[in-house]
Parts: sequence; structure tokens; C-alpha cells
Amino acid sequence: MEQNGNGQKQLQIELKEETAQGVYSNLAMITHSSSEFVMDFISILPGMAKAQVKSRIIMSPEHAKRLLMALQDNVAKYEAAFGTIEMKDRKGTYMPPISDFHGEA
Repeated sequence: MEQNGNGQKQLQIELKEETAQGVYSNLAMITHSSSEFVMDFISILPGMAKAQVKSRIIMSPEHAKRLLMALQDNVAKYEAAFGTIEMKDRKGTYMPPISDFHGEA
């Protein structure tokens, strides 16, 4: 960490080019244990029977709650600027069955 002009420490964050391009996900599955949350970000294509996990993020319960609060704050700011995010009617929307999901954290 470096110090700024006010004597406060600043964290330098590096964003590599391949990470900066991002990964598309249109499905997320979240599991947890007593010590961690596991978030799998998945890309599922229409007409395909198989989906692919594109990224897995593992974090502590405390950080998961911080992420939840940050998402709530950002969605509220987005809706204040651009209007309410409409959720499509679930009819006709594909939701994969999760009753047979056997992921582990």
C-alpha cells in the first residue's frame, strides 16, 4: 500500500487486459458452507443442453454480505438514473433444474 498526500494508505489495484475484457454470464448459481460462499457464473446458450461455468468466485460470508450491499446500492443508483429494471415474466424463461445439482464448496 502507498500513502497519499494526506498520510492515508491507498490500495493500488491492477487490472490485467485479459481480465478487463470480462466474461459473459447469464446464469449464476450460489452455494455456501459455514465458512464460504461459492458463486459460479455460467453461460447458457439457447437450445443447448449443456452450460459452461465461465468463472467461479469464492468468498467469506462477510465479503458475500458486503457484495450484496454493494449490489443493492448500485441497483438503486441505476434505477434512479435509468428507471426501474423490469423483470420479465417467468413464463417462457428457461430455468435449469437445480434439484439434482451436487456442487460443493
